[in-house]
Amino acid sequence: LMNISSVIVIPRPEQVDQVVALLGTHDGVEVAAVSPEGKVIVTIESADDRETIQIYEAISLMAGVMSASMVYHQREDQPEAEVLVEA
Repeated sequence: LMNISSVIVIPRPEQVDQVVALLGTHDGVEVAAVSPEGKVIVTIESADDRETIQIYEAISLMAGVMSASMVYHQREDQPEAEVLVEA
């Protein structure tokens, strides 16, 4: 079982680089993209809902973060299984 979430993080404009660096130090957190405006798209992979919430709250309280919004959440029962899509 794995939880996969996506979060949009809005750092203070003068602290974008510091926030991105801090995000990269957290287990289960990956910076997927940074927009020219400084919005940071982050993915969170965790074992359960509690861990997802803990990571999300840590991001929200991180120095330099003005806001963090979870925009996607999915629970994978078989995270290693491949999905075959036929055209």
